[in-house]
Parts: sequence; C-alpha cells; structure tokens
Amino acid sequence: MCGIFAYLNYRVPQTQKVILETLIKGLQRLEYRGYDSAGIAVDESCNKDQTFGSHICLFRNRGKVKALAEKLDEQVSLDINKEFETHFGIAHTRWATHGVPNEVNSHPHRSDKNNEFVVVHNGIITNYKDLRKLLESKDYVFESETDTEVIPKLTKYLYDNREGEDIGFSTVVERVVQQLEGAFALVFKSRHFPDEAVATRRGSPLLIGIRSKNRLFTDQIPILYQAYNNNKNDHLSKTHEIKHKDFNGTGEDKSVEFYFASDASAIIEHTNQVMYLEDDDIAAVVDGCLSIHRAKRSVGDLASRTVHTLQMELQQIMKGNFKAFMQKEIFEQPESIVNTLRGRINFEDGTVMLGGLRDHIKEIKRCRRLLLIGCGTSYHAGVATRQALEELTDLPVMVELASDFLDRSTPVFRDDVCFFISQSGETADSLMALRYCKNRGALTVGITNTVGSSISRETDCGIHINAGPEIGVASTKAYTSQFVSLIMFGLMMSEDRISMQKRRKDIIAGLQFLPDLIKEVLSLDEKIEQLAKEMFQHKSLLVMGRGYHYATCLEGALKIKEITYMHSEGILAGELKHGPLALIDKLMPVIMIVMRDSSYTKCQNAMQQVTARQGRPIVLCVKNDEESKKYAYRTIEIPHSVDCLQGILTVIPLQLLSFHLAVLRGYDVDFPRNLAKSVTVE
Repeated sequence: MCGIFAYLNYRVPQTQKVILETLIKGLQRLEYRGYDSAGIAVDESCNKDQTFGSHICLFRNRGKVKALAEKLDEQVSLDINKEFETHFGIAHTRWATHGVPNEVNSHPHRSDKNNEFVVVHNGIITNYKDLRKLLESKDYVFESETDTEVIPKLTKYLYDNREGEDIGFSTVVERVVQQLEGAFALVFKSRHFPDEAVATRRGSPLLIGIRSKNRLFTDQIPILYQAYNNNKNDHLSKTHEIKHKDFNGTGEDKSVEFYFASDASAIIEHTNQVMYLEDDDIAAVVDGCLSIHRAKRSVGDLASRTVHTLQMELQQIMKGNFKAFMQKEIFEQPESIVNTLRGRINFEDGTVMLGGLRDHIKEIKRCRRLLLIGCGTSYHAGVATRQALEELTDLPVMVELASDFLDRSTPVFRDDVCFFISQSGETADSLMALRYCKNRGALTVGITNTVGSSISRETDCGIHINAGPEIGVASTKAYTSQFVSLIMFGLMMSEDRISMQKRRKDIIAGLQFLPDLIKEVLSLDEKIEQLAKEMFQHKSLLVMGRGYHYATCLEGALKIKEITYMHSEGILAGELKHGPLALIDKLMPVIMIVMRDSSYTKCQNAMQQVTARQGRPIVLCVKNDEESKKYAYRTIEIPHSVDCLQGILTVIPLQLLSFHLAVLRGYDVDFPRNLAKSVTVE
C-alpha cells in the first residue's frame, strides 16, 4: 500500500538519465504493493515558464509507473546527460486514501510553488485537519485533498520561523514529526539543504540500503539523542540540536550510495546491506554521512542500529518463465514448504524445534489460551489450523480478525499467548492488536515472512515462515507456509504428551511427503484451466466445505473475489440449510470440498441436498472416491494426506482456478484493482 523509493549518490557521478532510471526501476519493484499514481522529485534547473521550482522538479502522473516514465521521456526541461557528482532524488507510488487518484493528489507533495520542501509519505496523518486549519490561518494555500500536503507546508512554516541559521535539516524534521499523529513513513528533500536526505517512520516500514565499493568498517550506526524544550505557550514545540560528530561507515573514501525504500525488493538489486528504521527514528544523510536521531532515550533503548545483510536474491523477485508472479508463487509451493520445514523437523526421530520459540516454550505451555490474530489470508491460516492446535495443545484456541479484535476491546490476560500472523509483518491492524496485547502483559508471538518487519521486531518471539518473497497481491505460498508453521508449533507443544505420539508421527510423516503431493496437485493445472473456461462468464460462485476445510472455502472464495472480481462466498456446509440453500439452482456454480475425514458423511449429505435442488457441484475429492463422483458435475481428484494437512492440498486447485478465471476475464492478476499487498493503514 503505497511505495517509497529514494536514491542518494554521494561522490558517485551519475547522469540525470541514470538517476531517473534508478528511481523508476525502484518504483517498478514496488508496484506489487498496489497504487494508482506515481511521481518523482529530482534536481534540475527547469524552464521558468513551468510551475516547477528552479532547483527541484516534480513529475507526477495518474496511472502506472510506465506512464510516468513516458512522461519523463517527453520532458524537454531535463538534460538527461547532465552529470551530478552528488544528487538526491525521491519517488513514490500512491494508493489513494484522501482524495481521488489524480496528478495533484499524487506524491511528492510540495511546500509551495518554489518547491522549497518536498515529501513522499506512506500512511495516514490523523490530525491533518487541525494542522491544515492552522496553516491556512498562516496564509498557506493548499493544492490537494490529501492529508500529506500538511507535512511539507508545516516543514516550511517551522523552517521560516526557526530561531537561528544553524538549525539543521534533521532538526526541522524532528519538529515536524512532533506535531504529527497517525502512521507514516516519510522522506524529505529540500532546496535549502541540497544533497541532504532525511527520513523517518512511525508505524509504516522504511529501510535504508547502503552501497559502497569499500567495506563498511562497522555494522553499528550509533543513535544521537536530542534535547527538547517544549514551550506550552507555543502551538508548535521548539527543539535544540546537540552538536555531534557525523558517522561515516566507509572509511577515508566517502563515496557512497544510499537507497531508501518501503521494502527490500526495491533495494536488493543495488545492495544487500540494509538498516531498518524503528518507530520515531530520524535518519539523516549529510555530506555522505548517515546518522540516526531520536527525541529522547527510554529505558531499554538500544544505543545503535544494526546494518543487516539481506539473504534475498534478485531472481527471487523476477517472474522467470511464468505469466504472472501469482502463477510463479503457486508453483513455488513445493520448494517454499521445504524451506519452511528445513532445519526444524527431524523426520528420523520425530523431533520438532522452532528456534524462535525455544526460550519461551515452557511459558507457552503454561498459558491459559492461544489467540491467533490476523487479517485476510493470514486469518484464514489461523482458522485452518485451529482444530489441529486444539487437539495437539489441549488448549482453547481463539482465531480473531485483527480489526474486529480491536473494535471489541477484547479482554486479554497476562497468561494468554497471542500469535500475530502477517506475510509482510507490517499489517496495520495486526500491529495495533499486537501493541494492545503487549500493553496487557500477554506473551506475543509473530509469524511473518519478512525479516526485520515491525511485527518480527516487536513480538517477544516468533517464527519466520521462510516462504521467500511474495510479490503477487493475492497471497498463495505464504498461506501454505503459515499453515505449516502453525502445525509445527502444535507438534512442538505436544512432544511430551504420550497420548499424542501416534498422531504426531502421522502428521510428521504427512509433512515429509507434502512437497511431493503438492507437485501432484500442480500437475492438474491444465484440467483446472479447462474448468475455468466453463465458469469465467458466471457472476457468482459458492465454495462449500466443513471441518478442516472451512478455511479452504474462505481462502478459495477470497482468492476468486480478489483477482477475478466475481462474487464468491465461502460457506460452512453445516450452515447450508440455514440460508445458503436458497441460492442453489442449476445456474449457480458450486464447488464442494469432500475429503475422507471425520466430516465425510456430513459433506456427502450436503452434496445430495445441492443436487436435489438441481445444483451441479464441482467436487474436490480424494482419488478413487466413487461415492462422491456419483453426485458430482465435475470432479478434481487430489492425493490423500493426513486430515489436518489436507487443507494445503485442497486450497491449491482453488488458487489455480482463481488465476485462470482472472486471465480469462482479462484482468491483471498481480495488481487487482483497489487492493494493496502490504496494508499499512487501518
């Protein structure tokens, strides 16, 4: 949801063309996050008759990044061969929250017509109306409908009213951030501070990549603390900067490049050395030196930020020979499951060890209950494993939608253990639920796919699912890896339960063969594509199941509605007679999941009720299930596995079906309308 990318080359000569290409490529790497417009800000002397400032040019456009690139190609004001020894450019993809998608509402936003300060922003400023009212009373004129525009205008106001000429850029930004409420990641650029960059975050992700031909002489960047003096008689607080020695991590040769981005996928092709900003960090680059500032120091705060080495590779975020990232990620699931299991299960002696939970497992075993909290697909992963976790842990398990959990102010106790499931680790509702639970003393556990994400850093312990980068907005391999991670947690919890030993062995054996069974399911792709050709013109679709497969129904229906824009609904088959049966006729496509488990007979009864109303069910069943074939209009036969793992095999045909339906309906599979990959606002 929105994407920030910025590039600063210090004493690394680059032409304007290379700088623009770098910024555009960075935005393209972030397209999967979802957006409706894009823009950049670069240094250049523009023609006086243009509306752009004399030193900073803004280029913004509604639509795709490609359209922005074409707009840049047409600009006669830019000398693309001009070389900059040092330059700072910022870029942004916007997902509309305040104001319709158009050029004026696009980022970067500016302080005035001279572009003295320009800003890119992810998140939402909740007190923007109050700030806007204040600034309008100071004769500031607003151009857009956005919440973001108050930020550059407030920056200019504070800069113009500074108490001395020696106030630095980072100090001005600190004063701005003091006045902001809400969630944000911000990168600032100013003509008053040429070739300087300032970035900050609160609640939205932001990281900095560092590239130098010399090895960094340290991987620790010290934090510099500022002294504040709040004047209660002034609406806007004042700050006083402490003098400090700039930190430079590249030795005597100061040539260095910095990349600011919302996530690592935009940086990895340039460098694998990254630093993750924490909430309320302010990062400043001055004369090629990176420093981290904070307003105040609290007990337990670290003295520095660590530069991490990314393990991601560029080829992991490329499509390869596939038509779309989603298709690639569906077919990567045999490998992603192996990666989730690797090093955690010993198939010979049946032991399971999740390193991230090792130090807390005794405390978890003494807890009152388990809460699994997530949104969308991550919530469905909790629903899918609830029954198995209740069986393996002998604990009550609650599965909660993060937004509803917060709305209800759900009671949470010190002896609860709360799991927060999120592919990105940045989901706003899940993050707020995490902080809610931490404030009430509960043990918090993160299950994420992103090292260094907010959830992985703020939880007490956690599991990294190791699914690899997931670019498609509709989650596929992350869901199955979350599923497996939660099952492994249940196995770890039941290791010393004698009554569970046979059950554990069966599940562990099922996990060992799971990647091969997934490959077998993927071989049905052509058959599923043919089925999609029969269905793609329908306007609605029902998916029914029960027991372990209710979550599969919810997840399959979500995939279909996300990328095909068909109405689809996941229905618990036990509720069929309580309303949904009224929808059944010969024109309504119905997919039924009928597996040979404890719910088999009940699912058979539901299928007969559907056929009695002239319904034509498309049945997902195990191989050689002749009984189910009698009542099915079409069947998709999948291999049999342990009942609590069968949901992984049943969801994959629905992932493939949604992909083929979307292609046949002519939609962009990876970038569905109105949706974003990383939902960083409420």
